[in-house]
Amino acid sequence: MSAQDGADVARSSLTLGDRIGSGGQGEVHAVDDGSLLYKEYKDPSRVNGHALADLVAFRQGLGQGDRVRCDTLAAWPLCRVVEGARTLGFLMRRAPSPMTWRTATGTTKLLELQYLIRAPKVAWQEVSQPTPEQRRTLALACVEGISWFHDAGLVIGDISQANVLWSLTPEPAVYFLDCDGFRRVGRDAVQAQAATPDWNDPLAQSTEASIDTDAYKTALTAGRILAQDPYVRPDQELRAVAGCLNERQATAARKLFAQAAGERGTRPRPSEWQTALSDRGTITLTAATPRPRPSVDHTVLDGVRDRTPIDLRAPRQ
Repeated sequence: MSAQDGADVARSSLTLGDRIGSGGQGEVHAVDDGSLLYKEYKDPSRVNGHALADLVAFRQGLGQGDRVRCDTLAAWPLCRVVEGARTLGFLMRRAPSPMTWRTATGTTKLLELQYLIRAPKVAWQEVSQPTPEQRRTLALACVEGISWFHDAGLVIGDISQANVLWSLTPEPAVYFLDCDGFRRVGRDAVQAQAATPDWNDPLAQSTEASIDTDAYKTALTAGRILAQDPYVRPDQELRAVAGCLNERQATAARKLFAQAAGERGTRPRPSEWQTALSDRGTITLTAATPRPRPSVDHTVLDGVRDRTPIDLRAPRQ
């Protein structure tokens, strides 16, 4: 099945496989050969079909390079699934295979952010933990992804430990889920905003989603990855895992994390986190020091011998 053109697909045309997931708003099934997944809403009467069509149109309107970036970064809605005039759900791609792990009993699970921000447990000892440097790279990948969405004019909303996947191979990377919860700035959402306990902005209602609430949750995401602490908040000290950050990065990260606890409109943007966690950092430009004017007996100017007599009545041109 191809959903690349974004056109609506009739529910009756789908051949569904096993149910592979269930949440508060819908259930996810494999489709046909398993290359695509179908999310069906539990209560279609609460779904804004026009808003879902808007998300599909967003991807369709991207240039080739940005569309590849979107597909690499997120399980984006490819097309709506409908029954007559009703919107029942949408099709999306599966998460990349490196972003799954197999339990001791052989069950395959998604490699959610929770396995990165919590101390390892016996129950998921099969999950390979990152080195301190890989941990920084994963935090950087998260803020880069959020920054890309914001630059594209999108609000994410429910950023949490269950909605972001990660992997270490072939290189550290992240992948965003539940993208039908995104919306374009200034436009309606597909459904009422979902909220995850311990991931809410304390200065906003749990049902609110904005660039500002995203900024707060960006700080939670980066800080919790760096500290390997699922509960640290911006009003607390950020203590990164040893060896995760150099001195410049650690100072910048602590500053941004604390800043995120401030008033709305003052939270650091994802791009600021990118600069803080990058290898290169910020280059501070200073005003040039004025060059002293040469004395009258100076005959070497800027390293070039000048034999022209100096006129004291006017500055040299």
